[in-house]
Amino acid sequence: MAVVDRVAQNAGPSTDRPSASRPLVARLQGISIVVALVGLAALFSLPTLWLVLISFKKEVEWVSYPIVILPSSAEVYNYYFAVTMFPYLRYFWNSVVLSTTYTALVVLSSAAAGFGFARHPGAPGRGPLFGLVMGMMMVPWLVTVVPQYIVFSKLGLLNSYWPWVLWGISGSPFHIFLFRQFFAGIPRDLDDAAEVDGCGRFRLFWQIYLPNSLPAVAASSIFAFTWVWGDWLFPKLFLHDQITTLAVKLQTAYVDPYNQPLVTIT
Repeated sequence: MAVVDRVAQNAGPSTDRPSASRPLVARLQGISIVVALVGLAALFSLPTLWLVLISFKKEVEWVSYPIVILPSSAEVYNYYFAVTMFPYLRYFWNSVVLSTTYTALVVLSSAAAGFGFARHPGAPGRGPLFGLVMGMMMVPWLVTVVPQYIVFSKLGLLNSYWPWVLWGISGSPFHIFLFRQFFAGIPRDLDDAAEVDGCGRFRLFWQIYLPNSLPAVAASSIFAFTWVWGDWLFPKLFLHDQITTLAVKLQTAYVDPYNQPLVTIT
């Protein structure tokens, strides 16, 4: 018995040491992950931080060499000139209206098409139509610029927002594929329970599937909104100067016809 007690006493501390060190190791791993993420976030934020610093500099400091990192004095008038040298708010509103309209239409139409592809396996032509959608994703959008311009010109839809409305109503292959894949992962028990309660197909899509697909809706909305907001080519081709977007107007708003700055801050 004395030998057994001695062995138990010797074995006791050795079994407790690994269990006591596990929380410390896990804590160190968590701290190292947080430090790494903060470092990566700071690294990727450097371009944005540099733009903020430049916005407070004088013009001579923009082109000075060696590079001046911190401005000698904060030139807050840069922001005043930025919004007063041309009707900034009007073009900002044009971008908001155009981006919001296209986003709402393309999300709804693409979600409806994705619901059909995901939840109507017996529909005639479903396979070839989905293959056509996937094939359209491989067509470079630049190839379709000239044909679309000719079509909209013949229809008299240039210098209006109708092209974006029609694009939104027709849906987007990428967004259709996104919703189709998301809807395919929802259990079919929801369909059966809703049909037992007398729920039709449109109500099933509108009240059950769409509210349960908020992550896909958010992702689709972000992609659609940022595409229209930052697009330069299509607004430049299809819209005249008065109704164009902010992205287009910023190209020539601060320079004269000789590409010289309209305001010089020394």
